[in-house]
Amino acid sequence: MPSSPPLIAPSILASDFARLGEEVRAIVAAGADWVHLDVMDGHFVPNITIGPDVIKALRPLTDAPFDCHLMIAPVDPFLDAFRNAGADRISIHPEAGPHLNRSLKHIRAIGAKAGVVFNPSTPPEVIEWMMDDVDLCLVMTVNPGFGGQTFMHSQLRKIERLRRMIDASGRDIRLEVDGGVTAETAPLCIAAGADVLVAGSAAFKGGPDHYAANIRALKGG
Repeated sequence: MPSSPPLIAPSILASDFARLGEEVRAIVAAGADWVHLDVMDGHFVPNITIGPDVIKALRPLTDAPFDCHLMIAPVDPFLDAFRNAGADRISIHPEAGPHLNRSLKHIRAIGAKAGVVFNPSTPPEVIEWMMDDVDLCLVMTVNPGFGGQTFMHSQLRKIERLRRMIDASGRDIRLEVDGGVTAETAPLCIAAGADVLVAGSAAFKGGPDHYAANIRALKGG
C-alpha cells in the first residue's frame, strides 16, 4: 500500500484555454507533480479537446511529466505522434484497439510509460496476463468525456482490486484515479490504494492564487 502523499496530476481540461501556456506554468509552480492531458476525439467519447500540436506547443514550458490520456479510437495510428509531441506517459483504453498488449509494447518501445485506462465497466482482469507490460493503471471514477462529473463510489472496489494485483506482481506500477476527485473524495481513493490523483476543477478552482492550496488539500495537507 502507498505510504507517501499521492502525486497530483492536474487536468488542463479544467484550465483557462485562452491562457493555456500560462496555466501549465502556474499549476506546476504551485506543486503539480504531473500535467494531465485529456485527448478526446468526439468519437470514442462525446467531446473534442486537443491533439499532438497543442502538446508539442506546451512541452517547452515545463519539465514536469506529461501524462497523456488518449480517449480516441482507433488509438494505434496516433501513438507515435503523441510521443513525438512530448508525452511521457501514454494511457489507452482496452476498447480503443484490437490488441491491447501490442499497443502497450509499442508505447514502451517508443520511449514512453504505458498505461491502461479502466472505464467504469472495464474489469481489472483485462491486464491480468500482461502485468509485465503495464506501467500505469488509470481508474475512471466517472464515464470519460467531460469534466465536472460526480465521483462514482462503486469504483473504489476496483481500485482496491488493482492495488492487490499490482502488489502481487511486485512491479512498479502507478495506480491513478481520474473523475470527481476533490479534497473530499481524494482520501477515499488513497485509502483504496491510489498513488496518483487526477484533478480538474478541484485543482484549478479559484484561479492561480489558489492552485497551491488546492494541491495541498488534494494531498491531504
